[in-house]
Amino acid sequence: MGHDPRRDELRSARLLLDAELTAGMLEPGDVLRTHAMSAAVSGRPIPRRPRRFAQQVLRKLDRLDYERAVAAPLIGARRAALGAQAALGPPRFLVRVDEFPHYLAWDQPERYGTEGYRRFHTIMAAAGVPYLVAVPPRVSHAPMDPAERRWRALDDGERALLAELAAGEGVDFALHGRDHRTRFPSPRRHSELCGLGPAATAALLDEALAELAQLGVDSEIFVPPFNRFDAAQYDALAQRFAVVCGGPESIGQIGFHRTPMWRGEAVYLPSYFPLYGRAREVLPAAQRLIDQECGLWAPIALHWGWESEEGWEQLERLAALIAPYAASWQDFLAAVRRSAAPTTASRR
Repeated sequence: MGHDPRRDELRSARLLLDAELTAGMLEPGDVLRTHAMSAAVSGRPIPRRPRRFAQQVLRKLDRLDYERAVAAPLIGARRAALGAQAALGPPRFLVRVDEFPHYLAWDQPERYGTEGYRRFHTIMAAAGVPYLVAVPPRVSHAPMDPAERRWRALDDGERALLAELAAGEGVDFALHGRDHRTRFPSPRRHSELCGLGPAATAALLDEALAELAQLGVDSEIFVPPFNRFDAAQYDALAQRFAVVCGGPESIGQIGFHRTPMWRGEAVYLPSYFPLYGRAREVLPAAQRLIDQECGLWAPIALHWGWESEEGWEQLERLAALIAPYAASWQDFLAAVRRSAAPTTASRR
């Protein structure tokens, strides 16, 4: 995962302060003038395996989470850059949902079929919450069995709903692998990508992007199935996407990193507990960020299957709460491009 730490830090600081830079409240050369900002956006290398394991343990003990390990230092950095008395502004929630079609849509259509996802979308659209949906261009049979090989293309109902989402407003799309089939049986190693060499990684990504395009969907964002990819695969992802997402499982592969942060030629945007979870878990954390007026890009990751199992009520409450603060992913991508522009011309 080769990158220029100083360039990454400058770009990350500009992304963190994008609203103020765009409004002319700060000069572009001022973003890294405080120690707090430099420390908060420092380009961190991939930790060695023992350190990654320790971070996983801390995460499970709720001692390494979004609010303490990400939000607190980033809020401090913004206060240092803007002045202690400056208003930091409301949070800008980036809502992502995994995934449609659901990876169990073939095996359990009554629970994870198209109509279930339509219910999720209806709730989000009614509340006015823009969001990103991760899309695999294939649906696997028994996706947790690496020995199984059967898959199907999206059916007519899935294609029709994707077209409906694409034609409307408020929904953006991410590539979610090719078929969401794990290469390893152990739950601790579930991944579609891990272990693939450079040529196989490139072939899978390019094939998946081509199949996604055939569905009428383009994307500059990648959401890895199972939130796992090897550190050595990051550059292949960054060559194809402006934003690479992640989650709690990513810690074991590349470590815990603040979010969003530039790494090489893409922004790395993992989501962590309590913003990664069920709506009932996300809701109180979202309320605290709103009360703090943190001004952060705050990535929320939801799973519509979990919300269906819990009866949708908590999702409705969360959607109503975050709607005034939910950011468009197109707005975020525009900020990503602006943050890259001062140091190098955007390739996108």
